[in-house]
Amino acid sequence: MKPPLAFAPRRLRAALAGFGAVGALAVSSPALSADPSHVAGSVVARLPDGRKLNFRCAGAGGPTVVFESGWGADSGEWVRVLPMLAPSRQACAYDRAGYGASDPGPDPRDAAAIVRDLRAGLRAARIRGPYILVGHSAGGLYVRLFAAKYPKDVAGLVLVDPSVEHQDARFAAAFGLRAGSIAPLQQRAARCLAAAREGRLPSVDPALSACTPTSYLAHPGSLVGLWGAESSEIDNLFTTSSDEVQRDAEQLDDLPLVVLTAGGETTSLNPGLVLWARLHREVAATSRRGSARLVDRTTHMMMFQRPDAIVSAINDVAAAAKGRQ
Repeated sequence: MKPPLAFAPRRLRAALAGFGAVGALAVSSPALSADPSHVAGSVVARLPDGRKLNFRCAGAGGPTVVFESGWGADSGEWVRVLPMLAPSRQACAYDRAGYGASDPGPDPRDAAAIVRDLRAGLRAARIRGPYILVGHSAGGLYVRLFAAKYPKDVAGLVLVDPSVEHQDARFAAAFGLRAGSIAPLQQRAARCLAAAREGRLPSVDPALSACTPTSYLAHPGSLVGLWGAESSEIDNLFTTSSDEVQRDAEQLDDLPLVVLTAGGETTSLNPGLVLWARLHREVAATSRRGSARLVDRTTHMMMFQRPDAIVSAINDVAAAAKGRQ
């Protein structure tokens, strides 16, 4: 019942193996970073409380596309997608609080807090909407809540193999408790956070080998903020954050929405992926103009393997949004 991992990066394969069965598809590679500075310029937004939120934007034209990364990933997750959009429209990826070049934020790092930060950051950086919001993995929950809270700011949504509210319980009900458990990832995040707070990173201890991403080697002090964010986000993902989405984002009216599911023709051969695709169809049905698409030749990390599928969905949502006006 495990998802195909052959094309996933080594650290992603480790994360997915620790997650259990197909529920692993909901979480990104921890602390994944690939610097997109060669395709995008940095824009620093100052939030009302003085914190810094880092955006990387490329291109011009509307509607502006804003990318929300998965759990453990910063703006570098979109390094292959941004340059494909830049010739036709403005595209901005950003580092959530505690990630990359952004300052840490106060706990809890639930969906509501992340949405507040993003909206304040977009305003401070003068990145004008309405936006097409693109959310990968856990970021799919966050952009759905943003769209529900600020519908006038959102032209459409593209969800890239997104997490689904309370999906741990959904997978556990279908395949047993371990299938939906994120306990190994929670434990690792807590272990890395404790080591960072105690000044034990970087470390040669095999148990802590994944706690210092390469991009943080020169700035180990920032690891407290990184692991604080990751730990709080994943602790809230299928509890408070899921409750917030379930309460506020179960109906998106006629908002243009495309949900992309990794798997394609392999989906019918895997009981877990069958459930995964069904959950994504349920998310698509939250909008009268929602649709779900299976994307072949890809794993959960679709933005690296099939950026073309993401760009195509964005363009389709932009066209639908124009017709909606």
